[in-house]
Amino acid sequence: MDLDLYLNSYVYVIIFLLLGIALPVGGLTFGRLVRPHNPYPEKLVPYESGILPTGDAQIRFSVAYYIVALEFVIFDVETVFIYPWAVALDHLGWFGINAMLIFIVVLALGLAYSWKKKVLEWN
Repeated sequence: MDLDLYLNSYVYVIIFLLLGIALPVGGLTFGRLVRPHNPYPEKLVPYESGILPTGDAQIRFSVAYYIVALEFVIFDVETVFIYPWAVALDHLGWFGINAMLIFIVVLALGLAYSWKKKVLEWN
């Protein structure tokens, strides 16, 4: 009896995986078969706000953009962790306060390190 329950769990996982693969592949294949295919030179030009593009399409961005974006993501994820902590604070007690204090101190140290290395300054 226990083996049947065990195998039934895997059947659901396999069905889920097959559907997860078949639906996107089937949708993309159907779209490729149905869509019109009529490329001409004007369609192949990169779109730039209705203006004819000038220069190369491959421009290089400063690394500072990526670092600021990464820091934004880090602090955005921090808020995702702080919200459930704040909701369950009455159940966590002092352990929860200490854990969040350590979490915030580690993030503050990372921010201080970034500030010291002048990563957040624009040149």
